[in-house]
Amino acid sequence: MTNRQMCAIALAAMAIGGSPVWAQESAPQAGEVETMPAMDHGSMQGGSPPPDARDPHAYSGGYDFGPIPRPRMMDEHRLGSLLVDRLERARTRDNSSTEYDLQAWYGRTYDRAVLKAEGEGDGGKPQDARTELLWGHAVATYWDTQLGMRYDSGAGPDRRWLAFGIQGLAPYWFEAQATAYVGESGRSALRLEAEYELLLTQKLILQPRLEANVYGKRDAARERGSGLSDLAAGVRLRYEIRREFAPYIGIERAGKFGATADFARATGEKTGETQLVAGLRFWF
Repeated sequence: MTNRQMCAIALAAMAIGGSPVWAQESAPQAGEVETMPAMDHGSMQGGSPPPDARDPHAYSGGYDFGPIPRPRMMDEHRLGSLLVDRLERARTRDNSSTEYDLQAWYGRTYDRAVLKAEGEGDGGKPQDARTELLWGHAVATYWDTQLGMRYDSGAGPDRRWLAFGIQGLAPYWFEAQATAYVGESGRSALRLEAEYELLLTQKLILQPRLEANVYGKRDAARERGSGLSDLAAGVRLRYEIRREFAPYIGIERAGKFGATADFARATGEKTGETQLVAGLRFWF
């Protein structure tokens, strides 16, 4: 019997309310429940592995690196860097001085030791110097928290502080630092710093910079008052002979405020002055 003849018989049987013989033989009878045949889940993916299966965490085929050292990811390497952001000679109408501002670090991507140093010398003698030794830990993309010690030296008695701060790259590519300090005899301080690099060309960069220091307690021995003590704002234009080496020139306005300005007046110093600067910025 051909397929066409079988289809014709099936249609005729359905027309008179019946069904073909082969359909009646396979259809369930009244009162019977049609069941699905049992499935062999062991043949499907998953389940218990065969006894000779390889450990998925082992090296392929039992091989390892042998005498070759295991590859290390980038966050496992210890690296270091030194950036001398400012090494300059500053000239005012009445005086000239030498200033420096540097930062060095050594460690891994997420944890590293950080050294910061900034100071000023006049006439071959240190006038004001700040040195910080910190431990930096990455908490977000482009942002590190820092915890450590600060040591002030130069004119007046030395001071020691505990330091805690944050440093990183703010939106719109502003480099920012904010550090709080707690010192002896209930002293406290806050230091804020921000700068921005505007690329005029691939080698000519204009760098505005702002720095402020706030103290919570008067310190007559170091001629500092409470509140906003000093503020400096300037701009520097550098030419990168190489990325790692760039001379620059600039202008900066620095001022003292509150009781700090009173101490300056008492010793015959100016509370605000504009200075021309020229120096080098380099890193390696």
